[in-house]
Formats: sequence, C-alpha cells, structure tokens
Amino acid sequence: MNQKRLILASPLLEIVISRLCQELIENHQNFAETVVLGMQPRGIYFAERIARELSRTLQKDIPLGYLDATFYRDDFRRRESPLRPNTTNVPFLIENKKVILVDDVIATGRMVRAALDAMTAFGRPRTVELVVLIDRRYNRDLPIKPDYIGKRVNTLESQRVLVEWTEQGAETDRIWLME
Repeated sequence: MNQKRLILASPLLEIVISRLCQELIENHQNFAETVVLGMQPRGIYFAERIARELSRTLQKDIPLGYLDATFYRDDFRRRESPLRPNTTNVPFLIENKKVILVDDVIATGRMVRAALDAMTAFGRPRTVELVVLIDRRYNRDLPIKPDYIGKRVNTLESQRVLVEWTEQGAETDRIWLME
C-alpha cells in the first residue's frame, strides 16, 4: 500500500527557501566569488529558486549551472536498467570559486560524492558547501553532511521522499514522505 504523508508545501516552502538564502548571504555576502550548481535531475529546480531569491535580494545575477553526475556514480555499471544522463550546463569555471552545490534530497550521500567528482571537469573549487531541501537522516552511507538544510526528516530505508515542483508540472509545490 502506497501511503503519502505531506512533509512540506507552499507557503511554508517559500519561507524555508528564503531562510536558506539569508543564511547563504550571511556567509557569502555579495557572492563575488560564489557560484551555484544544481544537481540533476531535481536539484536544478531548487537551485533555480535559490538563485532567483538571491538575485532578487542582492540585486545582481548569481552564476547558476546544472551538474549531472550520472557517469560518476559508483553504481553506474551495476544497474540492470541503464541510467539516462541529464544535461550538464556549467557556463563558468569553478577554479578557486566558492561552490554552493544544491540538491532537493540527500539520503545516502552517494550522489553528492559523484557530483564532487563530476565538478573537477570545471576546475578545482576553493570550497564546496551543500544545500539540501530535505535531509533524510539515518540513511547516510558516506560521511557527507549538508551545510544548509531546509528540513530534517527521520526516514526508514524503505521510505522515500517525493518532491513535486510546479516547474515539473505539479499543480503546487509539495514534498511527500512515501511509505
């Protein structure tokens, strides 16, 4: 039986995004040496929201790119059905930049590790910080912790988090815990 429990929805989601942006501004001031990278596939929608809010608040364009780590995954060749790669679009060098890596949900940490490897094609960043909308605690395989968290959710391994964005055709932004 598929049960859904609502974790987060509008307008609280907008408040969470605004809070995360305020934290980022506190730590990065004017974003002169900072870029935002959204992790494909669903982290890009969250990254776009973050970049848009930062741009609105700071009154300047924030460099935004999309990073696909499909070919860097440690399970890439072990899967029965092949993964479909997504678009990578990083229109800037990240050499010596502060990179804010953005994803919608972190669980095992394996996708973040793959993204760190994929990033090296665009230079060696000065620092990398991780922003996630949902931190699935108790599911981590690797010692990776987000620097900025929208909401922590205690989950079992059998559960999953579903993020629905209006940009993907959902009627409203909602985040569900699926049993």
